[in-house]
Amino acid sequence: MGSPPGRGRSSCALAFRAALPCLLLTALESAPAAAQSLTPDLFNPSRGGFVSPDALPMRRTAGVLQAPSDAVPQPPDPNDDPRKKSEAPATTRVGQVPTYGLPPANGASGSGYDSLNRKRQQPKLYPGQPKPKRPAGPGSPVPPATPDTGLGPPRIAPPPSETAHKTPVPPAMAGIVPGQPLRRRLKADDDAFGAVGDYAGSFLIKGGLELSAGYDTNPARLQKPVGSPVYVVAPDLLVISDWERHALVADLRGSFSGYTNNMPVTIDGLASPSPVEINRPDFTGHVDGRVDVDRDFKLTSQLRLRLATDNPGSPNVQAGLQKYPVYATYGTTVGFDQTFNRFQVAAGATVDRTAYTDSKLTDGSIFSNNDRDFNQYGGVGRFSYDLKPGLKPFVEIQGDNRVHDQAADRNGYLRDSSGGYAKVGSSFEFSRILTGEISVGYSARTYVDPRLSQLSGFLTSGSLIWNASGLTTVKFNTDTQIAETTIPGSSGVLVHTYAAEVDHDFRRWLTAIGKFTYGTYDYQNQGRNDKTYSLEGNLIYKLNRNVWIKGTLRHDILDSNQPGSSSQGTVVMLGVRLQN
Repeated sequence: MGSPPGRGRSSCALAFRAALPCLLLTALESAPAAAQSLTPDLFNPSRGGFVSPDALPMRRTAGVLQAPSDAVPQPPDPNDDPRKKSEAPATTRVGQVPTYGLPPANGASGSGYDSLNRKRQQPKLYPGQPKPKRPAGPGSPVPPATPDTGLGPPRIAPPPSETAHKTPVPPAMAGIVPGQPLRRRLKADDDAFGAVGDYAGSFLIKGGLELSAGYDTNPARLQKPVGSPVYVVAPDLLVISDWERHALVADLRGSFSGYTNNMPVTIDGLASPSPVEINRPDFTGHVDGRVDVDRDFKLTSQLRLRLATDNPGSPNVQAGLQKYPVYATYGTTVGFDQTFNRFQVAAGATVDRTAYTDSKLTDGSIFSNNDRDFNQYGGVGRFSYDLKPGLKPFVEIQGDNRVHDQAADRNGYLRDSSGGYAKVGSSFEFSRILTGEISVGYSARTYVDPRLSQLSGFLTSGSLIWNASGLTTVKFNTDTQIAETTIPGSSGVLVHTYAAEVDHDFRRWLTAIGKFTYGTYDYQNQGRNDKTYSLEGNLIYKLNRNVWIKGTLRHDILDSNQPGSSSQGTVVMLGVRLQN
């Protein structure tokens, strides 16, 4: 019987399917085997490969140049020569900066907002400045990276610290104003109510003027107080150079205290018979210069001036004065500063002169003070070693010679002398919390007159600043000097001064300042010892950068072992400070 229609064809198909594996196995065994690597040609129809339905379009990989996802593969061109394509050099990625991840706003246009809500603004250009090229899009070919030699070494991507959220900085402060060339970054202004100052060329100038008025219960420092209204005019000027090399700084501060009432002055516990003008000027100024010869060698210089009167209650005040004589001490220092790795040597020569004006007496006569005028010549040297960051110990030695205009003073004593001091200490800076320097030593002075014994004593000198917190600052100062005197038989006065100050900001615009000063005056060979105490409080209200209101309350005490020389006084002042 014949098979049904179609059954023969089915049997043939089944037989062919069964024999197909055997035929393939025979062909593979007869032909040499060759391994095939996984290359893009396997998925390129133009190279004879096959395309999987799941592999087109493929997912893009960052940093690899690929065709857009909607591109359609084109059949090979019969006119193309496959040999020429195989001989073409391969595209290299050496020198190209890869892009990792998805950059912000990679799909945004030249204007508008990106995913980080940052507005894109076109930079303002100078006339004739070329327009910057627009960066390529994600699908555009990546050009080779070129190193940026203008602003430092090239880098692949900014560190996270530059892209993290930060307090915005004004472009002028950062020195990156759009459309302008890069300039030096300005310093941050820590004091929101401090004087800004003005620039005159390369110099920063800051000036101020304090005007205050009040009452002093005992301006002449009498044992029996006699008060008087008082006014004070205090200007100041600060000039600082802004140079890359060398430096010049001028700091000038002065004041004038005027009293509306004239009063008697105490002399050895007794009041003068006629009233005296007790107005007192005071000025302290210095100009410092530095010339940087090279990195390790510098030339230094200073000009200084001190203008004042004798302190009320001092035994140097003459009897019968109509007003206090004014003295001026001015001089200069010229030296050098040499650094040898961590070792530093600084030395200088000093020349100073002290001169007094003539005294006007109540009877109309003039009394000369030329016997108090003298010149001082000397030198000072400091040797320091940078032991570690923030700690720099030093040794300082000073010597001088004083020559008076008149060999003998008004009492017949020869006041010419020679002396100096030696001290050891250290300057330090611990995390900006405690800064300054402090030293101890010994000072001595020998006089030409054999009747005047040597004046010597313990020496302390220092200045410390302790930033206790962001609102509170503590300052400490100490100093020792050997002053001249006109007391018969006394070699001089050994003066020790100690001062402590606490500044506290209740608000950025409201500051309280407390001061305490203690001093000792030891008159050699006279058995007289004076102690001074001063307690002062200030409250400053800052309206803005240019106008401050200041209130002052101070109490002074003079405690002397000389009968009738002790005194007390209280000063109350209210004023305004104008600054720029």
